[in-house]
Amino acid sequence: MSADGKRDSASESQVELESPIDASADRALVRKIDFRLIPILTLLYLLSFLDRTNIGNAKLLGLTTDLHVAAPASSLHSFKAKLTRRQQYNTALALYFCSYVIFEVPANIILKRFDPQIWLPTLTLVWGIVSVAQGLVKNQAGLFGIRSLLGATEAGLFPGVIYVFSVYYRRQERSWRVSIFFGGAALAGAFGGILAYGIGKMDGVGGRSGWAWIFIIEGVITVAISLLAYFIVPTWSHRAKFLTEEERSRLLERLKTDSDASREEKFEWAFVRQAFTDPLVWGYALLFHGFAFVLYSLSLFLPTIIAGLGFASWQAQLLTVPPNALAALSIWSTVWVTSKLNLRAPFIIGAAFVAIIGYIVVITAPTAGGQYVGVHLAAAGVYTGNALLLSWPGENVSGQTKRAVAVALQITVGDIGAISGQVSRSSLPPNPFNASPLLSVLVYRPSLAGHRYRKPHLVAIGYLLFAVVVTSYLWFQMSHENKRRDALEDEEEREEDSVRLGDRSINYRYAI
Repeated sequence: MSADGKRDSASESQVELESPIDASADRALVRKIDFRLIPILTLLYLLSFLDRTNIGNAKLLGLTTDLHVAAPASSLHSFKAKLTRRQQYNTALALYFCSYVIFEVPANIILKRFDPQIWLPTLTLVWGIVSVAQGLVKNQAGLFGIRSLLGATEAGLFPGVIYVFSVYYRRQERSWRVSIFFGGAALAGAFGGILAYGIGKMDGVGGRSGWAWIFIIEGVITVAISLLAYFIVPTWSHRAKFLTEEERSRLLERLKTDSDASREEKFEWAFVRQAFTDPLVWGYALLFHGFAFVLYSLSLFLPTIIAGLGFASWQAQLLTVPPNALAALSIWSTVWVTSKLNLRAPFIIGAAFVAIIGYIVVITAPTAGGQYVGVHLAAAGVYTGNALLLSWPGENVSGQTKRAVAVALQITVGDIGAISGQVSRSSLPPNPFNASPLLSVLVYRPSLAGHRYRKPHLVAIGYLLFAVVVTSYLWFQMSHENKRRDALEDEEEREEDSVRLGDRSINYRYAI
């Protein structure tokens, strides 16, 4: 929506503003913003994803074995100890996401009322310290507590960065930047495999296991980068000191023609309610829920899945690199095409089906080589679909506070998909029929490891099909609403009403 009440259509804005956007001064301004924002924010997210998923590499190096405390040999205590050992890794993952989803929306509300230049590096500094502490834990209780704290400290980065992008870039410019940023997740998987292989050689140094050194060294790297980030991460666009006065004016002017990003919107709880009562906002959230289940189960269990194909632990660490590298290339190439065509929905659906084919190949291929090809397809589809859908609320939700909440809500509801598990009856052995499913991380549990995790893979396929349904719903609803508003184009709407209504204004058009 434009600040002057003119109709805000992604396609029409592109036509109307083609000359100014192509002007050399505009291109130079966008490049300057890109060089300031994208490298540091992508690096922070790479570190975030690395510090949350390196537990998968640590598991292969004996994390759960070293932290398991044996119980007395009595029948009941012995059984409970075995049950705990079997589930402790999955429980640690679930606790991380429980605290993560609780703090995402509050973190973005704080960001809206605070300053990203201080808030985002501080989050990075704190979770880096917590990551180091993971390498110092002595037992399961310590692991559970520190994983919960890690989730709380990492919660604000991703939704915060997506929101910061929305106040520096025009709507059509955001998806490509978000995809580069999200590519840090795939690169973290590739980088993490190589790092874990090298750090694992430090087993026994200083009396610590190789898995402990993974947490400590990678956490120290995060702390060092966070201190540098205080000098690089920018503040809000209207106060950006890395831009000249003329550049800030030009930035705000180009944003004014395309979105609400140039306005200084006062925080009101009414805008928060708008986000929570908008069906489309919940649609974006449920879409990420479907993809997040598969994203986190794949990223956290990829070393285990590959080891399950018959490879040794050290081979599995290194074999995580190619699928993640392919995923990063898939993200960047696909999103570049979608940005040129100004289309999201069909590509999200296509990415889901590529991932589904990958899982089917993993389940059915008769050889380890064929199954490994399936892993590549699954990674490419899952990461690409996530990169596409995560930019949607930033493009389609107008009103700064509403958008901040919508982005955080999408990540919150999505990451609930990463928490999937069981409430077992203590007197019975764990199996899917004696368990009450809550909602990825606990689905890939030892009791379901048979046939190369066939049942968890089938659940992942189900979640991807759910994501296809939600994408189709959003596609239909937004297309229908755009057509309805086209029919009302002759109706006038006061400027102040357009501003307050945001994306509900008849002058606003959704990017499909």
